[in-house]
Amino acid sequence: MSLIDKINEEIVTAMKSGDREAATTFRGIKSDLKYYQIEKKLEKLSDEDLIAVIMVSAKKRKDSITQFKAGGRDDLVAKETRELELLKPFLPEELSPEKIEELVTAAIEESGAANPSEMGKVMKVLMPQVKGRADGKLVQQIVLKALTPQK
Repeated sequence: MSLIDKINEEIVTAMKSGDREAATTFRGIKSDLKYYQIEKKLEKLSDEDLIAVIMVSAKKRKDSITQFKAGGRDDLVAKETRELELLKPFLPEELSPEKIEELVTAAIEESGAANPSEMGKVMKVLMPQVKGRADGKLVQQIVLKALTPQK
């Protein structure tokens, strides 16, 4: 079963169970997918395209959660958190910090970077491996820590 079929199934399930929030979330994803398809002039979306769109949507929700927490809007934090939880089964499994550290070490060796000013070389090697499976800010912090000489 393709991801679009799973999303359609989730919409039907949510509507039958009366879960308006879930139905709205999945309809929004379906709409985002349609806009993406039109924008890219694609006849049919691949699973990679679907995952890319869902990842963007999940990132927006994570950013919103951060903003709403800063603004003290617990009601909206709860709403965005629920929507993010609904999307998680459609996202690739996230890498653990330990696995990211392993990949960073290998990328540093491969790129030959020796100090923080050469971080771009490491990121160029590393990002294709972690794209969609790790938060870019976390990866950046781990790379910076690994390249910074310890005293």
